[in-house]
Amino acid sequence: MPNPLLPGLQLQPLPYHDRLPVRDPSSLAMVVIHCTELPDLATAREYGERVLYDSGAGNSGHFYIDRDGSVVQYVAPERIAHHVRGMNADSVGIELVNSGRYPHWLDSRHQAMDEPYTEAQLLALERLLQALVLQYPSLRQIAGHDQLDLEQVPASDDPAVTVARKRDPGPLFPWQRILAKVPLQPLG
Repeated sequence: MPNPLLPGLQLQPLPYHDRLPVRDPSSLAMVVIHCTELPDLATAREYGERVLYDSGAGNSGHFYIDRDGSVVQYVAPERIAHHVRGMNADSVGIELVNSGRYPHWLDSRHQAMDEPYTEAQLLALERLLQALVLQYPSLRQIAGHDQLDLEQVPASDDPAVTVARKRDPGPLFPWQRILAKVPLQPLG
């Protein structure tokens, strides 16, 4: 049976999916764009499967978009995923596979995020966002993870220097292009 949200969407629920709290879909207000800051989708899956909380759940977005444009759903939008501190209850997390600062996330000498997003990823993101807005009309805003988690932390190479804990989706994310294609308002 094809998934009604998006043609080609691959459903691959995380092992703890059914432990995540259910929410009213009409409470969804924001989409948060992330990048995995990992080398590939398989590694992102491994990170997503790690249990980090007493509830038996871990950190994960709802949707992952690989470099080839394939879209995988790890968590249904009707469930609360752990993808951005303090903003999970009413948001949907979309992760784009991108190396970001990997593997030196907090090293002050490696803060560049210079891997461009692929055309296939961006087209898939546009289709997914359009489908989400149709399915969940309460979605009104879009933000990057870096806009919601502003914490500065000591750099791993020099604790006297601070770096952003989260920088994704990064400086190469084409906000103008995405905002022109979807009826979501930027945070602010």
